[in-house]
Amino acid sequence: MPTNTIKRLSALAFGLPGAHWTRPENLHLTLRFIGEVDEGKAQDIDSALVGINAPPFDLSLYGMGFFGKTKAARAVWARVERNDELIRLQHKIQSGLQRVGINSDERKFTPHVTLAHLKGTPRIQLEEFVAGHANFKTPSFRIDKFVLYSSFLSSSGAIYTPEADYPLTSL
Repeated sequence: MPTNTIKRLSALAFGLPGAHWTRPENLHLTLRFIGEVDEGKAQDIDSALVGINAPPFDLSLYGMGFFGKTKAARAVWARVERNDELIRLQHKIQSGLQRVGINSDERKFTPHVTLAHLKGTPRIQLEEFVAGHANFKTPSFRIDKFVLYSSFLSSSGAIYTPEADYPLTSL
C-alpha cells in the first residue's frame, strides 16, 4: 500500500476502547491465510504462486466494517471497494494452493484491511466508529504484485516477514 494510504489508515487508530491497533508497517490485505507449513510444503506453495498470471490493477478502500457479533466483535477493518481483478487474483491463488494440497478456506473472502483487533469494545462505541467512518475513502492505488508473508505471534502482536514477491504482469 502506498505511504499516503497507510497514513490515512493509521490516523483512524483512536477512539475505540479495547482496540489493539495494527501497526502501520503491518497493514495489509490478506488474499489467503495458509497457516503453518513445513519447508517442503512451503516450496510447493512458492511454485504454485510463481505460476499465477494476472494483470496489475487499481484498488481503493471505502467504508468500515467488523468481524464478530456486535457484542463480541473481534476486529474492525477498512473495506476494499469491489474489484473484479482482485477477486480473480484471489481465486487463482486459492486454486493454486488447492493443487498443492492446501485445503480451501471455508470462509467467504471479504477483502479488507484489519485496523484493530478488539477485546471488550463497547457495542455503542464500535457502531459509532463504523458509522462515523462509513464514508472513509482512499484514492485508488496500483497493485502490481502480491506478497507471501510468514507471521509470528508475539506478546505485542503479529510480526510479519515478507518471504517472496510475485509480480503481476499484463497478459
